[in-house]
Amino acid sequence: MAELNTECCAPIAQETCCEPSQQTSCCGEAQGAGCGCTAGSRQASAAVATAAVEQVREAVRERYAVAATASAAGAGCCSPARDRSGFGASLYAASGESDAPEAAVNASLGCGVPTAVADLRDGETVLDLGSGAGADVLISARRVGPTGRAIGLDMTDEMLTLARANALEEGVANAHFLKGYLEDVPVADGTVDVVISNCVINLSGDKQQVIREAARVLRPGGRFAASDVLADPDMDERTRADTAAWTGCIAGALTEPEFRSALENAGFGDIEITETHRVHEHAGSAIVRARKLSP
Repeated sequence: MAELNTECCAPIAQETCCEPSQQTSCCGEAQGAGCGCTAGSRQASAAVATAAVEQVREAVRERYAVAATASAAGAGCCSPARDRSGFGASLYAASGESDAPEAAVNASLGCGVPTAVADLRDGETVLDLGSGAGADVLISARRVGPTGRAIGLDMTDEMLTLARANALEEGVANAHFLKGYLEDVPVADGTVDVVISNCVINLSGDKQQVIREAARVLRPGGRFAASDVLADPDMDERTRADTAAWTGCIAGALTEPEFRSALENAGFGDIEITETHRVHEHAGSAIVRARKLSP
């Protein structure tokens, strides 16, 4: 019988004893189910998941940086949403929303208008996940009035620059823009009344974490109102694997049951999901509304 190495099954050793051929020499013939690379496997899986999120994030950042730069230069026709039916500025005109400046609306890459269904009220604090050029933040800021606040969160420097310029030009003092990720929102727990988002959650490689973050920052009873793309159950694998489609809100889309389950798991109730229009052969845009349940 091989002599048991009593130090082998420590986490640091498990990281180097993954191969079955090495486990006997590492742990001895008496190795148990926990011997080998249990910890190392967990760490490796986490590393792969993190790398996948970063890969998607960088693809999205690059595309939206180009869109922001083009819009700032007056080349709005070159934005990713302008050549796709069901996305962009035309949706604001159709909804009747007119509180955002033309420059911000024209740079919109969204698939809906969440402010039209968010029931915003005087004095509330609103957080827009993935605020882009700031259209929904500026609409929200005017809707909640001078005693309220509208916060935009975006990871793209070019979009933040564009949004801040739009707010300054319009003289909207209660609009604020933060740099950060949807999966790690730089806002304190329980300080927000309403979370909105416009075709951005599906750009994340970890959508469940985004929804958990939305729940974390909301006060009990706080509201969630998002426009996003929902995948049909029969969306083909080729579309799901297409990163270019992902940065256009399609390949990363959840199905309606998946989105509902993610909200429930994060502590939301009163969930309403209503498709508004088709944006792809295998996907449609929808309004998703929910309320954070009290603990």
